[in-house]
Amino acid sequence: MTEEMWPGTPVIPTMSTGATDGMYLRNAGIPVYGVSGLFYGDSNAHGMNEHIPVKGFYEGLEFMYRLVKALTSPGIS
Repeated sequence: MTEEMWPGTPVIPTMSTGATDGMYLRNAGIPVYGVSGLFYGDSNAHGMNEHIPVKGFYEGLEFMYRLVKALTSPGIS
């Protein structure tokens, strides 16, 4: 998926430093993994003017669509 949309971009696992709703699943013993697919650029994260580039938003939307479609297609094991 990543190679299709952004050829040559490495996929690097990271750990989120913020809280997520995944804590409820983890507390129930269900592993939780996150995927972003967004490129923020100069985001001013959590500031008064937090933003992402418009192109990044639509590419991230397309990435998530393709990912969910692939994960919910028959034949995935």
